[in-house]
Amino acid sequence: MSETPAVPVAVAVLRPTARAGRLSHPFAFAAIAAILVLFMAASSAPSPLYVVYQREWGFSAATLTVVFAAYVLGLLASLLVIGALSDHIGRRPVLAAAIALETVALVLFLTAGDVTVLLAARVVQGVATGAATTTLAATLVDLNPAHAPGRAGLVNGVAPISGLALGALGCGALVQFAPAPTHLVFALLLGAMALAGIVVARMPETSARRPGGRASLTPRLGVPVGLRADVSAIVPIMVASWALGGLYLSLGPSVAVGLFGLGSHLVGGLVVTLLCGTGAVTAFLLRAWPTDRVLDTGATLLTAGTAVTLGGVLTHAVALSAAGTVVAGVGFGASALATFGTLARLAAPAERGALFAVAYTISYLAFSLPAVLAGVASASAGLRLTAVVYGLGVVGLGLTALVAQRLRPSRRAVRIR
Repeated sequence: MSETPAVPVAVAVLRPTARAGRLSHPFAFAAIAAILVLFMAASSAPSPLYVVYQREWGFSAATLTVVFAAYVLGLLASLLVIGALSDHIGRRPVLAAAIALETVALVLFLTAGDVTVLLAARVVQGVATGAATTTLAATLVDLNPAHAPGRAGLVNGVAPISGLALGALGCGALVQFAPAPTHLVFALLLGAMALAGIVVARMPETSARRPGGRASLTPRLGVPVGLRADVSAIVPIMVASWALGGLYLSLGPSVAVGLFGLGSHLVGGLVVTLLCGTGAVTAFLLRAWPTDRVLDTGATLLTAGTAVTLGGVLTHAVALSAAGTVVAGVGFGASALATFGTLARLAAPAERGALFAVAYTISYLAFSLPAVLAGVASASAGLRLTAVVYGLGVVGLGLTALVAQRLRPSRRAVRIR
């Protein structure tokens, strides 16, 4: 790995010079949004490759979900330890370190020849993504233009799921049509990370240094007392939507092959894109709706779409499952828009990194733990029964989210845009 030039090149561009011209706030806002999309695209890019790795290295669906879990464990550890660090030492140093770690992970993917190296790559990538996502989310709020107070919430809702969709679809297309399927996508991502490093080196620092940086590394999560009612009300829909996303990103391509006989790698990427891409478009289209209406719509359609998808799985109807996935994707996007829009509106400047760390921790626990259990269960119970039971769990969570919204002490008609 030491012979690969990508790491030193990326590290070099991460050394900002004091005299370098700083990017304007509008340009920096757009660039940070693009970097958030990039990190999420890199995180979903391996999904269409899992089937390729399984065929080449001969491991089971249970091992596949262990690889998936390794990524999330690294990410959660990063959220718990580094999540609030940028509130103390500034956004730029944390982003620079995250890009350097992501570069290491991509080099590991390029050189992977067995499951052990793949596991290492996913762990390092998880740590990098955890450090990057909370800091990028907070930076977007810092840079939010005064004339559009809800824009950071909109981007924080749209960008992650857009990245997941683009990464899965782009990698699926490369695997299907381009040479070197397990290498080309990571080489392209390395180039993009080098550009991200240049952006971070030139972006303005948006968070003043303040004491407590070392203490913030002690793993702890907390929500300020005054925000707990609002945050608690959106937890059920966060769990429901990200649990469904975890199923699609970990086992979605395997379900497409194993249950429906769809062998194209592009289809494996489309499975993820149907959910996440539809979600990204939905989040953009609903940006002017009041948050409570968006939350209700998200919970309703996530529940209904998952139920329709289950009908397709039970009847072996590909079209029905695809239609259900699109409906669930609308709910997924609406849920992401409303939850991250609510958090962006609630968080004070000194609380942003910590509050987004809480949100991402909840989301990724929901994203990973059920998916890992599903992978283990599929080895004994089979993919069909596992998918049905998992889907019923998401339906139950969606109904719980609707009830939680009705029980809130006060429902605020705040628009996200």
